[in-house]
Amino acid sequence: MVRRAIGDDDGAMDITELMEKAKDAATVKRVFGEPIQHGDVIVIPVARIAQGGGGGQGSGHDEKGEEAGGSGGGFGFAATPAGVYVIKDGDAQWRPALDVNRLILGGQFVTVVLLLTLRAIFKRRRRKR
Repeated sequence: MVRRAIGDDDGAMDITELMEKAKDAATVKRVFGEPIQHGDVIVIPVARIAQGGGGGQGSGHDEKGEEAGGSGGGFGFAATPAGVYVIKDGDAQWRPALDVNRLILGGQFVTVVLLLTLRAIFKRRRRKR
């Protein structure tokens, strides 16, 4: 995950500059990587991109009781591999990326739900006896 914040030396935020940087971060080159050619096969990597941002300002009194204020903002984005397009002999095929961590987490979730369900079934059978 990459986080970026734009600000002046005095901490003041230029929200227009922040929005421009956020727009530049979400380019097509971040989703589709540079094509890789090996012989007559072309591979185009694809990523899943998520981004968000925000900003704000406020005012109040500091510890001495004097009027004080501030502003800030930032944005972040994350990229995960989605797969590749393989182009061979004029035919394009999609090959999704396998996220092993997500697969393991899903298997653990299914196992926990199965064990809780079996526990409930066995408890119900014991009460009926």
